[in-house]
Amino acid sequence: MQITPLSPEDPIALGGFDLLGRIGQGGMGQVYLGESPGGEPAAVKVIKSSVVDSESRQRFAQEIEILKTIWGPRIAAFLDSDAEAERPWLATEYVEGPDLRKHVATYGPLPAVLAASLGATLAEALTGVQKQGLLHRDLKPANILLGPNGPKIIDFGLAVFAESSTSLTAPNQVVGTPACMAPEQAAGVKPLTGAVDVYALGAVLLFAVTGRYPYQAPNVVVAFHMVTDPSTAPDLTGVPDELSSLLAAMLAQEAAARPALPEVVAQCRSVIEAAGLKVAQARRRLTTFTAPQDQTATEALQAPATLALADLRTVTATVAQAPVCGDLDHASSVAETSPRPAAHGAADATEHAPKLVDTPPPVQPAATTPVPRRSVRPTPRSLRQSVQARRTAEQLRMAYAAGASF
Repeated sequence: MQITPLSPEDPIALGGFDLLGRIGQGGMGQVYLGESPGGEPAAVKVIKSSVVDSESRQRFAQEIEILKTIWGPRIAAFLDSDAEAERPWLATEYVEGPDLRKHVATYGPLPAVLAASLGATLAEALTGVQKQGLLHRDLKPANILLGPNGPKIIDFGLAVFAESSTSLTAPNQVVGTPACMAPEQAAGVKPLTGAVDVYALGAVLLFAVTGRYPYQAPNVVVAFHMVTDPSTAPDLTGVPDELSSLLAAMLAQEAAARPALPEVVAQCRSVIEAAGLKVAQARRRLTTFTAPQDQTATEALQAPATLALADLRTVTATVAQAPVCGDLDHASSVAETSPRPAAHGAADATEHAPKLVDTPPPVQPAATTPVPRRSVRPTPRSLRQSVQARRTAEQLRMAYAAGASF
């Protein structure tokens, strides 16, 4: 996620959160990277002074109350808020990583099996949201953050209680993103059902595997017409065969024809298992493939201490000669705090893993020549979820055990 410095007009603190930089903005406000007194990172959303009025405060207060009711491992957690402040604000969990839109624009579409993993994860998360009597109503690639622990859904600003007949929008006003909006939502039908989120998820998965939305239009008016016209089918060109029938069903014109979210999860699992993978394996591959790639801005603000790969090799040789009384867990913790090379699979991890030899050479100072970096993807910062981290830690333990007297 790109972080830019604060401007002179930006506050430096809100509600106990120190503001470190800008991470996004929209028509209603600005989003900052914040830090709590205890050091917890947060995304702090602030309403612009120019749009603060009684209606915007009421809408913002509604968003806060909805966020307080939503929970789940794939939902960015609510932390704190103040709708009555001079500049109303709310703080949610900070997810360090790009959104799906930016990832696809930078690296291209996802492979089918990883898109199926994304679909299963998000469908399960939305199932939990709907069990709480809520609809997201504005699911789109920009609202899916690809963090170091997997994807998370953000921005429930348009969320509504599924059975509620009240709304802050005008009677004929349609709110949402046309590119991922269900036909009945675009037509202003009320009340909406969970099928609108199924459609939006289908549009998100279509974008994930093709880089396109169901309908491409030069302007919003044409887009609304295409979405609501029963004779205009969504464009599924380029969708992998494994996902074509599922996406066609999710993007059906009639809400009743779309599968329920649990069925979406089941069909995504079938795609994963047909590829010879378990669901947990596909989830780990998805997380590795979409892990945060460029940490330059974040590191400039937070300045974390890390070890270079050359330092890791030095540590490897040192641990291999360690005395019996050494700390067995130390080697694992050192390996897991070191940066990893880009990982696209087990072969890449094996290629870059430090090699242990039977007779370790004398410890040498860390090399001054920079380690070459792969040109395909920038280097992520953390090794905690990588295959290489686990392999390196295991090699370190084996080397230590080989030199022990017992």
